[in-house]
Amino acid sequence: MRYARAFAGTLSKEAHMEMTKLTGSIVALVTPFKEDRSVDFDALGRLVDFHLENGTDGILVLGTTGESSTMTDREDLDVARLVVERVAGRIPVIGGSGSNSTDESLRKSLGLQKLGVDGLLLITPYYNKSNEDGIYHHFKTVLDAVNVPCILYNIPGRTGCSISERNLARLSAHPNAWGLKEASGSIAYATMAARYVSDDFRMFSGNDDMVVPILSLGGSGVISVWADVAPATVHELVARWQAGDAAGALRIQLDNLELIHALFCEVNPIPAKAALARMGLITESYRQPLWPLADASRERLYAALADRGLIAAE
Repeated sequence: MRYARAFAGTLSKEAHMEMTKLTGSIVALVTPFKEDRSVDFDALGRLVDFHLENGTDGILVLGTTGESSTMTDREDLDVARLVVERVAGRIPVIGGSGSNSTDESLRKSLGLQKLGVDGLLLITPYYNKSNEDGIYHHFKTVLDAVNVPCILYNIPGRTGCSISERNLARLSAHPNAWGLKEASGSIAYATMAARYVSDDFRMFSGNDDMVVPILSLGGSGVISVWADVAPATVHELVARWQAGDAAGALRIQLDNLELIHALFCEVNPIPAKAALARMGLITESYRQPLWPLADASRERLYAALADRGLIAAE
């Protein structure tokens, strides 16, 4: 058992253990908004049910895909609370608590822990960027203070900085650092990171077009935007790999590349929300500066959804 300190929140020891066994498809859940851009909690509940019914192994709320950077503290907590309550312990729920301010990330992390999430996702400090030791202490400050498993999030394309190998070596040894969401898009970085993968520190793909390559390096699954629209398929890909059917997993990866690429033809989560709206699951509504898809992108996205049988062909 990796958690020596008494937990200050509401989770049981069994919940911690369940989180540390998590593999498979973790959906990076969108936050649905109404036409007036307020949070659509009814639609959010339906999305949770959709994922529970279709094999999603874990739910990440308040990540990049969840547009948390445009939401208030109250909205963050209300969204996380609804998801935790709706899931009711059936699968792990991870809360995104990242910030470019270390103190803010710590405050968010403690708030989500108290609310009852099973784990946290911590991003590198964007905009500020910091130096190597600053980034190390940014993560360590939160890791020292919480009592739930934490996933470190490496996505230099959005943050402008990366988790160095030295920092990964130091942080992966921390008892509350449980994994890495690797979204650099670099197989060289992922190969380096694989050196630190163990039973106590896992790696998840943060890129839907690299799930099989990350699994081949010892990864445990994917934190996925693709799973927003095709949860059963993404779950099956990882399950096939884990069952020893590498060829079957690769076939799913390759057969879905056009859909995956269409889901990122414009900045995430614009295409994902457009897809879910076309599937009848949410209203297509964003918070600025996000804006609806261009016509050519929409045509490409709808064609890819139809090709995979997710909507009727137009």
